[in-house]
Amino acid sequence: PVCPHAGGVGLCEYVSHISIWDYIAVSGTTENRISEYVDHLHDIFDNPADTRNARYFPPTKAGYGGHMKQEVVDEYQFPNGTYWSKLWTGLINQ
Repeated sequence: PVCPHAGGVGLCEYVSHISIWDYIAVSGTTENRISEYVDHLHDIFDNPADTRNARYFPPTKAGYGGHMKQEVVDEYQFPNGTYWSKLWTGLINQ
């Protein structure tokens, strides 16, 4: 059975493809199939995983869905993102 661990770090966007591939190309069933789903990071992705009634649905756009919004990348990219700049400034000014 397919049981990918994906929650908590934004990997649910990738797991949907694995689960759908398993259904179409391997098992042909959803019996004894589970996938982890955590949604607290979905808003940072351009095409977040689509789940309804505890099921992943195929993406509506091309690609794996793991592309982060540019403003998120600009903020958190290490070491030059605005988040880190503010953090370093705060540490230096203490």
